[in-house]
Amino acid sequence: MPNSKPDAATLLEAVVKYLDEELIPTLAGYHRFQSRVAANVIRTVGREIGLRAGQAAAERMRLAALLGHDGEVEALNSELADRIRAGALALDDEALRAHIRQSLSDALAINNPKWLSR
Repeated sequence: MPNSKPDAATLLEAVVKYLDEELIPTLAGYHRFQSRVAANVIRTVGREIGLRAGQAAAERMRLAALLGHDGEVEALNSELADRIRAGALALDDEALRAHIRQSLSDALAINNPKWLSR
């Protein structure tokens, strides 16, 4: 599929700018709150569009290293959970802990990047 101009990230930024700078200042109460929620949802979608592909590729590599074989991310995550439940992978394994830390950091980078600076 050819790349559209403007791209999705630019379009989302334009919507957020309109909401933040033009619409929200004119609103009060319930509609102001709901418009802020909508702007935050759009920001989250924009971050996911920009970050998720790279994060998924890195997650797949980490999981393959932990489990000793490649596969689809969902299946690898399921296998990892099964191994942890079965005690086949120690909770204090440094590679496991690094994977979990990075996975949480990746999720926060999309869902609430302000928490990463804390």
